[in-house]
Amino acid sequence: MVSALGLAAAVVSPAALANVAGAIYTTLIDGSEVNFNIYAAKPDVYLNGGPGKGAGSNAPGLVPDGTYVFMVTDPSGQTLLSTDPAACRQVTVSGGVITGITGTCPAPNVPHVVGVTPAGYATVQLMPYNDTPNNGGEYKAWITPVVSYACADLSIVDCTNGKHGFIDSESKTDNFKVKGIADEIDTRFLDFWGNYLDNRKITWFDTHGASNTKWSYYDPAHVIMHEAHVEAPEIGAHYIQVNDQPGCKVGDVALDGVKTKKKGPQTVPVKVTKAMKAKGTFTVFVDVRCD
Repeated sequence: MVSALGLAAAVVSPAALANVAGAIYTTLIDGSEVNFNIYAAKPDVYLNGGPGKGAGSNAPGLVPDGTYVFMVTDPSGQTLLSTDPAACRQVTVSGGVITGITGTCPAPNVPHVVGVTPAGYATVQLMPYNDTPNNGGEYKAWITPVVSYACADLSIVDCTNGKHGFIDSESKTDNFKVKGIADEIDTRFLDFWGNYLDNRKITWFDTHGASNTKWSYYDPAHVIMHEAHVEAPEIGAHYIQVNDQPGCKVGDVALDGVKTKKKGPQTVPVKVTKAMKAKGTFTVFVDVRCD
């Protein structure tokens, strides 16, 4: 018999994600950050994609290039919050970054607003989408290659296949809040002497088995203190995968100060409970010692 943990690990097998790599993240219209992925209002939230915050200049971007579809749901993925047809929610990815919107958006719907970062990459406004039913003001943004979208008809708003047309293993996700307070899973990398290391990568698998790439970096203005952030994690089992990489041969790994049972590359289960959410703000730390 396969244990629940073993089954979850099987669901989020990295091999299942071989066709989709890189990262997405929410941002402001100009690509700048907000503290803890908490936005003042729904129209403020834009989608960006590429190597990821803190990734460094040599990190790969979104793979493969081509056309992607995005959506906004509640954290559980059960409720589609995007209100326009999938045809309106298409973006182009070229050279690993989002370069703009594409496709025909049928009237009376209007194309999504497009911004631009200082580097010349596009940001795409997530509106229109409904208010989340989540009491904490939490949302989940999704993106998937259009070839992986589970309905051929993009003129409808909600596809009934998969999760509103999205297959978990072929999707990237990022959580955000509108108002509310901070809660997060933070991974820190340390050298032998306990110094923090930036530009080190994790892969976060959410409660659905969808994934995103996160990097540790330092931005005290946004309270990012050498961590790879997972913001506003929903209730349920999350997984933080840490692998050997340039500048880090994984040694001991600790979850909230308690070492895991093995050394070396591993996937760390992090359970977010209703009790944690009820307390308000919280941070779960995963600390990785690089040998």
